Amino acid sequence: MPTQPAPLEGHQDLMDEVYKHQRYIYDLTRKFYLLGRDHLIEQLDAKQDDTILEIGCGTGRNLLKASAQYPDAQCYGIDISQEMLTTATRNAARAPSGSQCHFGLGDAAALDTQTLFGQNQFDAVFMSYTLSMIPPWEQALDEAFKLLKPGGKLHVIDFGMQQGMPKWFRSALSAWLNLFHVSPRAELPHALSALATREHASVSYHSLYKDYCWYAVLTRPPE
Repeated sequence: MPTQPAPLEGHQDLMDEVYKHQRYIYDLTRKFYLLGRDHLIEQLDAKQDDTILEIGCGTGRNLLKASAQYPDAQCYGIDISQEMLTTATRNAARAPSGSQCHFGLGDAAALDTQTLFGQNQFDAVFMSYTLSMIPPWEQALDEAFKLLKPGGKLHVIDFGMQQGMPKWFRSALSAWLNLFHVSPRAELPHALSALATREHASVSYHSLYKDYCWYAVLTRPPE
């Protein structure tokens, strides 16, 4: 069962309300528009005994796929929604690689992975369509980067501004995302660059599928 730290603030209640029913159809419906997630998982390139953390793990779909692709790694996932973690735990129990996955209830803007998992640094951290759902998203980005080991990598994929898409498509997508309290972060490229400069990190950034989504990797300098 998910480890539970101190109670979280109101955003947890909102996310539980949003996903208490959606969690049952989440993976079926999201595969059509959460593009690039599998690309991110392929880029993790985890080695034996590496530790991988997903922030905003939801139903566990991404983490279970990563654990199957990297059977010698240990995988950890946090989410602010207990409803989603209930589904993630159930999914892990049914998956061949599920024993590699450990889940905990946590706030991305105030992470305490030491209490949750006994781990305070990871070889890879990833956030898949997470920042667009976190009100203090820049703080969450900073928190994620702090958890990297020297030489570790933070992978981020999230909605872009769809500049290569027709206006009607952008309007329809925006209306749909609003239903789930999702707000694409136009300032994300600037925030990533600022974080990289501040931490003396390297950053790579790609716009995918006609700017439908953005994929970035920040690498912490080695010691």
